Amino acid sequence: MTQKKLDSELTPAKIIEHLNRYIVGQDKAKRSVAIALRNRIRRRALPPEIAHEIMPKNILMVGPTGVGKTEIARRLATLSNAPFVKVEATKFTEVGYVGRDVETIIRDLTEFAASMVRKRMIEAVQQPALERAEQRLLDAMFPKPEKKFSMPDFMRVLSGHDDDKEEQPEPPEPEPAPEETNKTRQKLQEMLRKGKLDNRDVEIEVNDSAAAIPIFGTPGMDVLGINITEMLGGMIPKKTRKRHMKVKEALRVLQQEEAEKMIDSEAMGKEALELAQEDGIVFLDEIDKVVVKNGSSHGPDVSREGVQRDLLPIVEGSVVQTRYGQVKTDHILFIAAGAFSGVKPSDLIPELQGRFPIRVELEPLTIENLQQILTEPENSLIRQYEALISTEGTTLTFTKEATQEIARLAHKMNSEMEDIGARRLHTMMEQLLEEISFSVSDMDEENIEITGDMVREKLSGLVENRDIRRYLL
Repeated sequence: MTQKKLDSELTPAKIIEHLNRYIVGQDKAKRSVAIALRNRIRRRALPPEIAHEIMPKNILMVGPTGVGKTEIARRLATLSNAPFVKVEATKFTEVGYVGRDVETIIRDLTEFAASMVRKRMIEAVQQPALERAEQRLLDAMFPKPEKKFSMPDFMRVLSGHDDDKEEQPEPPEPEPAPEETNKTRQKLQEMLRKGKLDNRDVEIEVNDSAAAIPIFGTPGMDVLGINITEMLGGMIPKKTRKRHMKVKEALRVLQQEEAEKMIDSEAMGKEALELAQEDGIVFLDEIDKVVVKNGSSHGPDVSREGVQRDLLPIVEGSVVQTRYGQVKTDHILFIAAGAFSGVKPSDLIPELQGRFPIRVELEPLTIENLQQILTEPENSLIRQYEALISTEGTTLTFTKEATQEIARLAHKMNSEMEDIGARRLHTMMEQLLEEISFSVSDMDEENIEITGDMVREKLSGLVENRDIRRYLL
């Protein structure tokens, strides 16, 4: 069977190139997720009969905290424009214990997909919504003349009025000609589009969101697939209220209302289901926290193995009922992660182990990695602080020696205390720049340079003092 070559910008090499812009090191993990994403694209190009049989190869990431596990999964979802949810396994407990039901993972994923579809649909109707909003705004600024209806004869009789004795009503004032009205509205519309009316006050009628009746129920009520608010929508009339605001703001509010009206909720739900089923990515963090050491399943650990058993059906492939319809989990990509410091991946129940065929070990961060994290990624930590200080009219810069020293001290702390990876850099940067962040607003200096000596002066004492660093670093 000859197959036309797949044309896509998301080749594994380009996926890794994109991830390298945000994540330092961890080449094995990047390679695994790049192949997993590419295989999804390949599956879509296959005939339905074989595409249905190809299941995603779920990934288990093993490594200490702060080395990039979550960031890899999040950036992968952003790159592929896929629905993505991050959940912590410790939030779930076995059915019958206090905690969340694992099926809420899939419902959250579907809600995320619906939000993505809704946002895209709203963006697609912005122009027609703007035109409708303009007409509503023109009606508020230049109301159309209302037609006056005379009282019907039978109402006159019922009210006891005598037509012969009743005085003749005064003739109504002449209404402006339709041509004049149209010309005035056109002129107002031109001024509106040119922004000449932006700062004028106007009174408009908008939907009163505060009038909505909140419906409270037990978690997971959406399993019934019934939207109670929509059911009552036909019986409870929508309330509106008048608001005074500037024309520019009024146009924005009305445009949003009109865009919401133009969305097809049924079509949005169907597309959201398809998107969640075919492209959804679930990141299961702290999976090692629901692993029972050495297979022990008694005492306080009794529900941990139960969480694994509850997770198994959705990872294997099952049907979960959401308020948009049924979601099949067969082709959702699951990425699990954990430090596995006290337990091993082999301590997972065998069935769950088999559903994560790809295992990747992430390496602890070296001094060079930590320095790269400080400086190389887009919107790196150094760039973030430079941008914050620049708002005060001061330019903040770091020498190469300074970044090396920060990385060295962070690595020393990680090796002597709990290894929290790159998160240590956030703590050390806050301690280093605390005085500058506090006083820069009152300083006249245009340039501040952070040198290696300044870093040693500020941080070395804290790093060496074992009592203080437990609280500050």
